[in-house]
Amino acid sequence: MMALRGGLALTLLTIVSLTMIPMQWLALRFDWSIKRHLPCLWHRIATRLIGIRIHQIGRPTAGRPLLVTANHASWVDITVLGSVMPLSFIAKSEVEGWPVFGLFARLQRTVFVNRTRRSETGAVASRIAERIGDGDVMVLFAEGTSNDGNGVLPFRSALLGAATKALADGRPVQVQPLSIAYTHLQGLPMDRRTRPHVAWYGDMELAGHLWSIVREGALDVTLTWGEPLRLDAGTDRKQLSQRLHRDVSAMTASALTGRPVNPDDTDPDALPLDMQTGETEAVG
Repeated sequence: MMALRGGLALTLLTIVSLTMIPMQWLALRFDWSIKRHLPCLWHRIATRLIGIRIHQIGRPTAGRPLLVTANHASWVDITVLGSVMPLSFIAKSEVEGWPVFGLFARLQRTVFVNRTRRSETGAVASRIAERIGDGDVMVLFAEGTSNDGNGVLPFRSALLGAATKALADGRPVQVQPLSIAYTHLQGLPMDRRTRPHVAWYGDMELAGHLWSIVREGALDVTLTWGEPLRLDAGTDRKQLSQRLHRDVSAMTASALTGRPVNPDDTDPDALPLDMQTGETEAVG
């Protein structure tokens, strides 16, 4: 029965995609305003068809320019966040060449980063700063990799420089922390053993993982929006990174354990056992 439901969901999503891809290509080609909204509509349809239920605590700020910094567990994060509001992502350069996913990333106006060339970081940061200065909401998965969904890895500070670059025109820039936590599958609470069912990391095969998610569906995810931080010319990038990491770690721990967690207590060794995690190989 699950296989039948999953097959139907994939068939309907393929039909929707074949209809909307040419529309988005034209929107990008002729710079139509709907270029920001069509991907959001696609993601909303995808989450409905797959059976992803999204619960939100707090809300995204209305302030612009805005850079959102989030933890990262799976390719599912893209569809979940993309369904909430019009936005674009910052992704590693390898994604651009992936079948299907690379096409979708380009259509959503993703900014690609070659993390093996540190010399390009400044140029990429400038492109991101230009985008958020133009009113685009950009999402940075600040860990620089995906993990098993049970915790939050240290944040990398390099691309947070994009937010400070966007201060050049004198406009205030906001950086908002965001936690993504997968909490239930088929209505049952997930724990550190079952949560990797959703997470995609290490050397997992994409096609098999995608089919598993679509086939089973009934997935609950909690998005927790933190207090946005308003930057000024004196903002220290590394201190900003540490503050964002503490906030996202605390919000993730709270969503996964069901109890409040003090941001000052989010050192990995101080987290509840269910939240402790090690580093994993980057895939997204």
